[in-house]
Amino acid sequence: MEIVVMTLAIMLASAASLGLAAAVFVRKGTQAKLIAATLPIGAGVLLAAALFDLLPEAIEHADVHDIMMWLAIGFLVFFLLERLAPGFHRHHEHDVKRARDEHQNRSLVSSDLLHHCIDGMAIGAAFLVSIPTGVVTVLAVALHEVPKELGTFGILLSRGWSTTKAVVANAITAIGTVVTAVVVYMIGADVDGFTPALLALTAGLFIYIAASDIIPDIHEQPRRRGRVQAIVLVATVVAIAVLIETVRGLAAH
Repeated sequence: MEIVVMTLAIMLASAASLGLAAAVFVRKGTQAKLIAATLPIGAGVLLAAALFDLLPEAIEHADVHDIMMWLAIGFLVFFLLERLAPGFHRHHEHDVKRARDEHQNRSLVSSDLLHHCIDGMAIGAAFLVSIPTGVVTVLAVALHEVPKELGTFGILLSRGWSTTKAVVANAITAIGTVVTAVVVYMIGADVDGFTPALLALTAGLFIYIAASDIIPDIHEQPRRRGRVQAIVLVATVVAIAVLIETVRGLAAH
């Protein structure tokens, strides 16, 4: 049952992200607005999922010192991947322009596939805990994927790819999320200590993305827009935290 729900959730989230990205580039002038709207929400969901769902679940099933070690590893691994893998992670418009000059399409698509596989590991580990935890993780990944898909589309289209070809390339890489999630879910239950460690790794990734990538972008915005985005981020953290605690309370009863 969990595998079916997980697969459907990933497919729906991927379709929504790809659809939004394609629609934005069909209708010019909306890319910046969509990124501005989704970044604070995505950061809020990432932080809430990491701090109020993934980490508590991991600590409940393993030693807190081990969990903190895996949290740090997750944080540092994502940092190193950004430094070493070209085009691994992007959402800023200036990133699109820079990447257009420095990287080839195949390298970009390969990096995107690697990113989707990491997303799949996070989702698979989350569904090992429970369906609600898995759904929250899918939501966090999906909201984070929207600006990333916009960046990918911008680069591919700027190099002469058609919208159809760009959609197909992104859809193929998105399959990596499903495959990796299913593999992690199937083997995770049989490996002692696997799930808590992977949950902590995922929390580290989520915190890194929000704290070092998205939040600095909010600080760079004009004062009024930055203030609105900050309020949206905090409100999202609170809302998702309340939702997680409510679901956890209902499940306990």
